Formats: sequence, C-alpha cells, structure tokens
Amino acid sequence: MGKQNITLALPEETIREARHLAVERGVSVSRLLAEYLQRLLREDADYDAAMKRAMGRMKKGFRLGSDGKRPASREALHER
Repeated sequence: MGKQNITLALPEETIREARHLAVERGVSVSRLLAEYLQRLLREDADYDAAMKRAMGRMKKGFRLGSDGKRPASREALHER
C-alpha cells in the first residue's frame, strides 16, 4: 500500500506537545499520528462489526427455554 502526504493546520501549542510526545516515544510526529489514526479506524471497524453481530442476534431472538409460553403465572411463582 502506498503512502500519501497530507497537511494539517494545528495550533502551535498542539504541535509543540505532539513533538514532545513523539520524542518521548521515540517516533516522528508523522508516525505518532499515523499509528493513532490506524488504531482509531481499527476500533471503529471493530465496533461496527460488534454492532452488526449484536443486531443480528437480536433479530434472531434468544431461546429462553419457554418456547414462547408462560410456564407459570406470577402468583404461582411467588406462592409461599
């Protein structure tokens, strides 16, 4: 996969802090931003996949063992 440059306009303080963070982590600001964006995109894709699975399970329904019938009334369940 090829790479392409982009230009960002950020406040000077943000750039200074990003440079400091990049130095602490031993990477370039470009690498720092690239890794963060990749993680953000991966997390977003993972969330979407989880949401699709959950919605599919909800549409299918859950087997509760009663086959859609009430096995007993509330009163019968709470008799003493």
